[in-house]
Amino acid sequence: MGSIDGGSAIKKSNCYHAHGRGAARCGSGTGEQHMFMLLFGAAQLVLSFIPNFHSMAWLSAVAAAMSFTYATIGLGLGLAKTVGDGAIKGGVAGVPVATAAQKTWLVAQAVGDIAFAYPYTIVLLEIQDTLRSSPPEGETMRKGNVVAVLATTFFYLCVGCFGYAAFGNAAPGNLLTGFGFYEPYWLVDFANACIILHILGGYQMYSQQIFTVVDRWFAARFPESAFVNKNYAVRFLPGLPRVRTCW
Repeated sequence: MGSIDGGSAIKKSNCYHAHGRGAARCGSGTGEQHMFMLLFGAAQLVLSFIPNFHSMAWLSAVAAAMSFTYATIGLGLGLAKTVGDGAIKGGVAGVPVATAAQKTWLVAQAVGDIAFAYPYTIVLLEIQDTLRSSPPEGETMRKGNVVAVLATTFFYLCVGCFGYAAFGNAAPGNLLTGFGFYEPYWLVDFANACIILHILGGYQMYSQQIFTVVDRWFAARFPESAFVNKNYAVRFLPGLPRVRTCW
């Protein structure tokens, strides 16, 4: 859904820039969302030809670069708006609610959002399994985890704090796709494009594990089947590495 939101946000941002904010003609229809779904599926179909998890270093690097890029843009836009307004909106207590139960529920939702912001833990063991044994995988992963957690936490805190300081209790759920910012529209478009590229890579990071399990199961179940076990090398464009096709 993030890629669909990003694509819709780019289209809507350009429409707002051309026809003014809130223009009725700039709404997102169901047909438009279906189009972005099909485009996302087509892109994933191509990326699924990547042979295995070990061949995804370049895609992982691109996705990580896109993540840092749009996070930096969101941080910068929030800081710029806060400085431009000359005031810090919101408060330490957060969104005011009528009862303690409602506040408890909102706090629980926030804790869930924080946990969901670290999804790489799901593929942590798979990543560790791809590392060489010298130095030991555990030692390498501990260092990598410290760097990764510190870097992501820094960006999460900065984007969250500056976004809340810029908009207060009226802050949208997503500063970029939720149109917390409208200008400069080209920068917002670029940030949303980075979100799409990040999700394209992230989706494959999880999907490759499923592909591996399915490939191994069918290979063991039908060891004599050429349809299941034979691979074909295909190169989509000159200069790009070959990709593997199978059943």
